Amino acid sequence: MIKAQSRPSALTRIFGLSAFLFALLPGMAAFGSPAQAAEYPERPIRIVVPFGAGGLTDILARLIADRLSQDAGWQVIVENKTGAGGNIGAADVARSKPDGYTLLMGSIGTNASNPFLYRNMPYDPKKDFAPITLAATGTLLLVMNPDLPIHSTQELIDYAKQHPGELSYGSGGMGASQHLAGELLKSMAGVDIQHVPYKGLAPAIPDLLAGRIAFTFDMATALPYVKEGKLRAIAVANPERSQALPDVPTIAESGVPGYAASAWYGMFAPAGTPEPIIRQLNERISHILRQEDIRQRLLAMGAEPAVSTPEELAAYVEEESGKWGKVLKTLNLQLD
Repeated sequence: MIKAQSRPSALTRIFGLSAFLFALLPGMAAFGSPAQAAEYPERPIRIVVPFGAGGLTDILARLIADRLSQDAGWQVIVENKTGAGGNIGAADVARSKPDGYTLLMGSIGTNASNPFLYRNMPYDPKKDFAPITLAATGTLLLVMNPDLPIHSTQELIDYAKQHPGELSYGSGGMGASQHLAGELLKSMAGVDIQHVPYKGLAPAIPDLLAGRIAFTFDMATALPYVKEGKLRAIAVANPERSQALPDVPTIAESGVPGYAASAWYGMFAPAGTPEPIIRQLNERISHILRQEDIRQRLLAMGAEPAVSTPEELAAYVEEESGKWGKVLKTLNLQLD
């Protein structure tokens, strides 16, 4: 059993409150850069999403790409390159020329937890990437097929103990935030629940609606179905309740004290990308994420923009790697 201790949010300690972040540098309109980046970009930029279309990683990348095109006149292409828990797409970026024209919309799996899950990693998350900025944090909402007689975390635990191995949950792939949240719940609650990985979370939703899996952890794609009564919101995996669903309790306060898991998303470039280009991308993307309409669109999907400096993102990745590395080693989860 993993003993999780209550502690301040890593994001709170590293970046401060999100409202404070959005108040920073409100007049940042000049994006001047040193000569090395003065003519950047001269051709289309490719943002690789290592998961399927329709999930929050994909949605966030496309919001950024569209706004870069509208505001800066840049040509930005989003490419979904799936497989191996995000490792295929991430490895493609890691091997790309470090010139600012290939970027990764990374996440907890690709940039923090996968090295502890996969025995043979095709890249090194710390050495092969240059952090640009944190982009958003996401709410992990435990949503259940409503045909099951489960209305709370405690009822889920009780049902799983009475029917060991019968329940299953879906995730966006091995090492994805939903997978980590599910395995942490299994360990802390002492239950036997089967994991079903998908190539991105969006394909899991039809199976959840059809009852082929019992639950998943998702807000962005599941919230409309929750509002329609087609899915049941049970609890929030994050340390705090969601602004979008303030009446839904956290898992920690409804059956598993000390439990905490959340999703996050950040933009990365290949290691060796010139510093002036990294700074220009940081300024452009941060400016987009501070825009109120973008913020509201993300909040409606259970996500919250969370900009950072490259150095702050590097420190956050280091902390997340340490946290989930311990969890995965304790669970003895490893894949080839």
